[in-house]
Amino acid sequence: PEGGRGPGPQRADAAWLDAAVAQADVVIDCSDNFSTRHAVNAACVAHRKPLVSGAAIGFDGQISVYDTRQSDAPCYACVFPPDATFEEVRCATMGVFAPLVGIIGTMQAAEALKLLMGLGRSLAGRLQMLDARSMEWTEIALGRQAGCPVCGASRG
Repeated sequence: PEGGRGPGPQRADAAWLDAAVAQADVVIDCSDNFSTRHAVNAACVAHRKPLVSGAAIGFDGQISVYDTRQSDAPCYACVFPPDATFEEVRCATMGVFAPLVGIIGTMQAAEALKLLMGLGRSLAGRLQMLDARSMEWTEIALGRQAGCPVCGASRG
């Protein structure tokens, strides 16, 4: 098996994302803002690449796999619509419990490896959330939204 990653630090504009995602087998997103997450998601949907998304802020973390190769699996925009208003919080301003980043990142690596090796059941269609204060996990089921502007039946 071969592995690799793209070039070092660089602004991920639409053209760069399009080229980088086209070459990837799996994409792992660890960004801390909605605009980047949505841009990465759009490129993954366009190229039919699974997206392993993780986030952490304060003591709360979450992870999911958005794999629209599965007909019922949602994309990131199905869960976090691009036109919805979310409070934009970033690690740089809000802080994050450092061990939580390691937990979520390790799970992202495990999900990516499972996808690459075709092992087990991925987190596609499921969102796992961790409260690091109590170390309790919550899982919710996710479904594709027909009206999603990125992967839904009504996209134009």
